Amino acid sequence: MELYEELVARGLIAQVTDEKLIKELINNGKATIYIGFDPTADSLHVGHFMTLVLMKRLQLAGNRPIALIGGGTGMIGDPSGRSDMRKMLTVEDINHNCECFKKQMERFIDFSEGKALMVNNADWLRNLNYIELLRDVGACFSVNNMLRAECYKSRMEKGLSFLEFNYMIMQSYDFYQLFLKYGCNLQFGGDDQWSNMLAGTELIRKKLGKDASALTINLLLNSEGKKMGKTQSGAVWLDENKTTPFEFYQYWRNIDDADVVKCMKMLTFIPLEEIAKFEKMEGAELNEAKKVLAYELTSMVHGKEKADIAKATAESLFSAGNAANMPSVALSEEDFTDGHIDILSLLMKAELATSKSDARRAVEQGGVVIDNDKVNDVKLLISVDQVKNGFVLRKGKKNFKKVEMK
Repeated sequence: MELYEELVARGLIAQVTDEKLIKELINNGKATIYIGFDPTADSLHVGHFMTLVLMKRLQLAGNRPIALIGGGTGMIGDPSGRSDMRKMLTVEDINHNCECFKKQMERFIDFSEGKALMVNNADWLRNLNYIELLRDVGACFSVNNMLRAECYKSRMEKGLSFLEFNYMIMQSYDFYQLFLKYGCNLQFGGDDQWSNMLAGTELIRKKLGKDASALTINLLLNSEGKKMGKTQSGAVWLDENKTTPFEFYQYWRNIDDADVVKCMKMLTFIPLEEIAKFEKMEGAELNEAKKVLAYELTSMVHGKEKADIAKATAESLFSAGNAANMPSVALSEEDFTDGHIDILSLLMKAELATSKSDARRAVEQGGVVIDNDKVNDVKLLISVDQVKNGFVLRKGKKNFKKVEMK
């Protein structure tokens, strides 16, 4: 099976501009592909991870990926998939986030000479002259067509700022510049980027009379149609200081049964023949598949050693209760009143509950455990001495925190 066919079999490909041409480019290692990453945070997350894995697949087949860091577009903010305007970041924040992205990407992609490129669109976007840009590319865009784009239609009722309206032009200009500078002939992106990507191919055709292609990949959605990579306490990050290797492992270990095989196909390098064995599993058998998935992905992101520790820690929770490598919450004297903290406040402090009512419900339903003892009293008080000794606080079967003093 050649690469393009494998990408289809893994459920990755959503839409393409010219399947025959794209198949020829990818399967023969002739594609120079760009994928953009806007630096809206100081770490990549699970949504980016699928894109990085795809870049790695393409590179291994002889294609040249370009990781485009959005130091310029990040100053505008992509309205795609948004119901509100993104928070405006300072130039300093954007530059810092760009540096963080670079370090993380280098763990996945070989950026040695001729193998791949990492480019920042701030190099050409931040110094653009507005009048010159309008004269250069403004006539290539139809406002009527832009307003029909899905990324704008969904925002028209609530209001779309002129700042965000320009995002499509900026992203198209990126493709145009990468085509000129590096011979970039193919853009990859999430399926919510389709309108922006088509606009880029059109700009290249109108300005240069040449063809460029676009391919979108399916978004990583769970069985309920929601984007994966979110937990009760926020996004699942690739930076271990934001999401520990144990938390990362546990996220994949605890996904729904219906999502296991799909994630194996889309995110791992496990051969499809091997994945087929897991497709036949049901019920408790799928727990083994989840362990394989969690270990594989944690190894890819954090390395084998940390994946081994995360796996061992997870397994020990159900036996000896070894919490040495478990994510923890450290309390300070200010968290206590008269030398005690109540169980509801502790659950919130540990980010195991989103509110007092959520915490109360968990206790009343018998889902809260301290070490091996179930908590039955919503008014339970925990003393400073208990916290100094340390214990494992558990909510449900899947969420744990080691509680200790600072």
